[in-house]
Amino acid sequence: MQLFDVYPLQNITVERALGAWVWDDQGRKYLDMYGGHAVISIGHTHPHYVKRLTDQLGKIGFYSNSVHLTVQEELAETLGRVSGKTDYQLFLCNSGAEANENALKLASFHTGRKKIVAFKKGFHGRTSLAVAATDNPKIVAPVNETGNVIFLPFNDADALEVCFRKQGEEIAAVIVEGIQGVGGINVASKDFLQKIRSLCTLSGAVYIADSVQCGYGRSGRFFSHDWAGVPADIYTTAKGMGNGFPIGGVWIAPHLKPWHGMLGTTFGGNPLACAAALAVAETIDNEKLLENAATQGDYLMDQVRDLPGVLEVRGRGLMIGIEMTQEKADVRNRLLYEKGVFTGEAKPNVIRLLPSLALRREETEHFLEAFKSLIV
Repeated sequence: MQLFDVYPLQNITVERALGAWVWDDQGRKYLDMYGGHAVISIGHTHPHYVKRLTDQLGKIGFYSNSVHLTVQEELAETLGRVSGKTDYQLFLCNSGAEANENALKLASFHTGRKKIVAFKKGFHGRTSLAVAATDNPKIVAPVNETGNVIFLPFNDADALEVCFRKQGEEIAAVIVEGIQGVGGINVASKDFLQKIRSLCTLSGAVYIADSVQCGYGRSGRFFSHDWAGVPADIYTTAKGMGNGFPIGGVWIAPHLKPWHGMLGTTFGGNPLACAAALAVAETIDNEKLLENAATQGDYLMDQVRDLPGVLEVRGRGLMIGIEMTQEKADVRNRLLYEKGVFTGEAKPNVIRLLPSLALRREETEHFLEAFKSLIV
């Protein structure tokens, strides 16, 4: 049997990793400035993470959600404290797509409505409703197509207000990334997020803050939406939540009430996943990684903003997009194969940086040296 060929692959075989570095099967060392799509939040094979998972595996790896699992309760308490959302409720699942799917379903249950507002260049996952709310027709199968999703321009508060004026009583939820990842590292403005909050409050719709990629401290605050100073009704998380172990979460405001059977999952919240997430949350807190992400990110953006071939630098913290001129479109591949630096991309010419929140200054300088040598 062969693997189903849906991923374009770099011609590199990664065999081990530590901190901000990975090694291939030839022994070559690479600086990881992408973290596997923002997944590696505290560094590869962090010792506290390895110990947490090892200890948990020695106790119990899995049991279903039909019994009390104290590790789930410990995770909920820890995340509430670290994020500042102590009065929220937590539903655990396995991925960002699942988190968004459940969030949208919950909003529809709560409001009794069907319409969803999403935004151009947004990405929310590949499951049924999550992909329908994703602005990429290429990955929306015919069975996923629905007339219930309204796409509006990102950061356009006027268009949003017109939409609510016409259809506000039909809208179940607005789903928005605080910083669009796949769309090219586009930062939602403070005024835009505040407008979403006020319109949802007035109409009874649910404000869903998709924080799958832009959350978990990546922006220098726990949720990138926190920069707007207004709370969402639901936050969705995954990627950096487990530092590579699959886990997702739906963070639910107290006014949204559950009932038995409303949502469900077999593997969501399993003890191993919770142990991984606890290790991440504890490390973010103990090592002050939110502050580090803000400091390293500000420095990095300042250093590249005025370099030749750079059109624009966007982002917050360690979620950074460097938009290049067409003449510099090959820089990402050259960084990988000539300089040994992993980065991501957003088409057509945006280099995406999503490194570990524990990135150190010497590693930032290593990236800058490699980047400057290719464009100056």
